[in-house]
Amino acid sequence: MALPPPDPQFVLRGTSAAVHTLYFSCGGPEPDIPLLFSGSENGFIHVWNLKTHRVDTALDGHGRKSVFCVETMDGKDRLLSQGRDQRICLWDLAEGRTSVTDSVFTEHVGFCRCSLLKVAQGRWLMAMAARSLEEVQILELPSKTSVCTLKPEVGAKLGMPMCLKLWQLSCDSQPLLLAGYEDGSIVLWNVSMGKALSQLICHQEPVMSLDFDVEKAKGISGSSEKVLSIWSLNEQQNLQVYKTHELVNAGISDITIRPDKKILATAGWDHRIRIIGWKKLKPLAVLDYHTATVHCVSFSDHSNPRERLLAAGSKDQRISVWSIYAQT
Repeated sequence: MALPPPDPQFVLRGTSAAVHTLYFSCGGPEPDIPLLFSGSENGFIHVWNLKTHRVDTALDGHGRKSVFCVETMDGKDRLLSQGRDQRICLWDLAEGRTSVTDSVFTEHVGFCRCSLLKVAQGRWLMAMAARSLEEVQILELPSKTSVCTLKPEVGAKLGMPMCLKLWQLSCDSQPLLLAGYEDGSIVLWNVSMGKALSQLICHQEPVMSLDFDVEKAKGISGSSEKVLSIWSLNEQQNLQVYKTHELVNAGISDITIRPDKKILATAGWDHRIRIIGWKKLKPLAVLDYHTATVHCVSFSDHSNPRERLLAAGSKDQRISVWSIYAQT
């Protein structure tokens, strides 16, 4: 008989608002304290100490507008956050500081999270939805220099970009961008050339979230429908549907593949977190704890596999933290 799914290892409470984004920073050497960053609908970013399970710091830089993306840049002292105030903020958290050091005004009104790619020491590319509805802008950070604007062909009718993933095969290869659009398409862009290499219609509805396994050249996406779409990238850089995976209930807000590429997690509108084996897409567990939509899922970056965690943030204002399949 299958084992019943576990309970969360612990639950973090105190955001006083729906949780929209999560990001772990646990990879540092001892005595570094493992942290979890969360962004909430009330505009706050909470820095959770995973040893005490309490908030170390609460950051307020988005004018009480929902925060839907947080990510660290080179260790836990530099943070990037994105909010519904149409701003992407860079923070300096060293030595207890809580200051916004720079910001980028996006002019985009949707919920499309920006995507970061480290291209050299102290240099990143950032993809973000641009002012014009269908466009994606690529900036270099920290200089904020515009690299290019990715515009679909005239008449393409992709709609707004909904989710973005910058990646590259190796540190000296060309940066590429996978973008999921409102019409259900995923487009692969060459950032250096500013042109689309391939387009694939994966969903009947807007693509809500996607993740990509660079080593296997295989990705997965979810929408408001009852299917996950798994697609691959061949050597000619053409996207093709690999297979689809049927869900019991419709609606996926977030998908993430664990860094070791063994399992993935989905955040469901049905309040559930699903764990699926990445190799064979075998359903492994349904984690049923939350009482409202799960907005985001994130795996920790612990260097020791036994310490790995999964966190999920929900509209019910709680963050559940799980230890599952950590030993393998």
